[in-house]
Amino acid sequence: MPDGVSPESGDAPRDVVESLVRQGMAARRAEQADEAMRHMKAAVALARFGEDPVALARALHGQANVERDMGRTRAALDLYLEAVPLCRRGDDPLVHAHTVRHLGDVLREMGELEKAGRCYAEALALYRADPAAPPLDVANAVRSTAILCEALDEADQARLLWREAHDLYREAGVEAGVAESSARLGRLD
Repeated sequence: MPDGVSPESGDAPRDVVESLVRQGMAARRAEQADEAMRHMKAAVALARFGEDPVALARALHGQANVERDMGRTRAALDLYLEAVPLCRRGDDPLVHAHTVRHLGDVLREMGELEKAGRCYAEALALYRADPAAPPLDVANAVRSTAILCEALDEADQARLLWREAHDLYREAGVEAGVAESSARLGRLD
């Protein structure tokens, strides 16, 4: 447990959990999977003692991302499945949108296309309803939905989504996203 916070006290402030999640994310970006997992598991353990559903959801989401990085799809799925209902009870629509989108990605990868589609619809509705949603986050959700549409042989819908993703990636300054969406549009046309 981090210094000054004990499970006995019931004190699991969001900022301490967030600090652990940020440390885990930094380790993940540095490709230090074991270090990332250590921080995320600590965040989850600490958040379980609190009464903040968003803090627990963020920690579960973070651990799920690391599980995916490590190729443990089933473990990631279980964590996302635990996190999504917490997000629905919480007060952060962007955390909710991110979590349900990642759940959709795992379901799509597992071949559960109908379930993935429901997740993407929920995520896109949340992102589009929030004027503060960063274009990159919206673009990533649109991208996931476009990939699903391609898998379902819904070429017209996929084209519309790839065009939207292209514009959002351009707005966000993410050239890799612009290039991918252009290439996907080229294959669909």
